[in-house]
Amino acid sequence: MYINEKQIILASESKRRKVLLKDVGLNFIVIPSEFDEKKIPVSEPEDYTIALAAAKAETVASKYPNSWIIAADTIVIADKEILGKPKSRQDAFDMIKKLSGNMHTVYTGYYINSYAEKKSFKGCEKTYVCSKDISEKEIIHYLDNGKPYDKSGGYSLLGPSSLFIKSINGSYTNVLGLPVCEIMEILIKEKIAVPG
Repeated sequence: MYINEKQIILASESKRRKVLLKDVGLNFIVIPSEFDEKKIPVSEPEDYTIALAAAKAETVASKYPNSWIIAADTIVIADKEILGKPKSRQDAFDMIKKLSGNMHTVYTGYYINSYAEKKSFKGCEKTYVCSKDISEKEIIHYLDNGKPYDKSGGYSLLGPSSLFIKSINGSYTNVLGLPVCEIMEILIKEKIAVPG
């Protein structure tokens, strides 16, 4: 368990991010950001994900100035195209088909800030993921039994879609939506959270 003198807020609705931080013993509360992501223009993956994370963090920090805010945003890039969360079954099918037999890249931008401390930290982690050749029958089976609609790229390293993944090069938790090692290094270094 980690001890923190000031409140830490995870500015995200993501259940996976919540579980990842709870699993390492961090004390925090969840207050999702209401920032409209469409307001951020698409740019290079690193800059784009950091800008999204920063906007989410700033939105929550303005309401909770004495807290430390953690925000993140994850995107999947395949063939230079951003694959967000599928909007329909056909969209999910097309995304998984695009990933089939290819390598894609997962970017997670993160932003940690406190208005009271007048400090902020940001970064972006990149992980390369290689998928096996996925048959149309396997995709249909996954769509019938999985939950692709709340995941960037329509898949996760956990659950039914995990069988699609042959290998990863880089942070495992980054693909799940939060580079935990990098986040915790900042929190510990800045004494925002200390082992106790």
